[in-house]
Amino acid sequence: MTGYHIEATDGDVGHVEDFIVDDETWEIRYMVVDTRNWLPGKKVLIAPRWIDRVSWEVSKVYVSLSREAIKNAPEYHPDTLNREYEEKLHDHYDRPKYWDSPVAGPKSALDVFRRQGADRSKE
Repeated sequence: MTGYHIEATDGDVGHVEDFIVDDETWEIRYMVVDTRNWLPGKKVLIAPRWIDRVSWEVSKVYVSLSREAIKNAPEYHPDTLNREYEEKLHDHYDRPKYWDSPVAGPKSALDVFRRQGADRSKE
């Protein structure tokens, strides 16, 4: 998925540059999104929980976030990734924090891909 374009609810915002993996659970926590074609120099994080679907045919990840929300998201810098940053990020997007919902459990990108498995042929 590295290089796949990110499509917000109202348009393109950038592409997947990298992934951040939880070093304890080995789950993908975030996609690093490079918005250089839209917002020069800005990188943001998007959690797999916020992915609506992935189009393998057109190499695109559709997320349930608006361009405006992504534009105003806390900028990502590798040296600032800590719980305080994650709280700001989740609060900004008004999304539940994965560490506060043990019943639901963290949703990894793999869960999204498994859910879509049967839908690949429809694209």
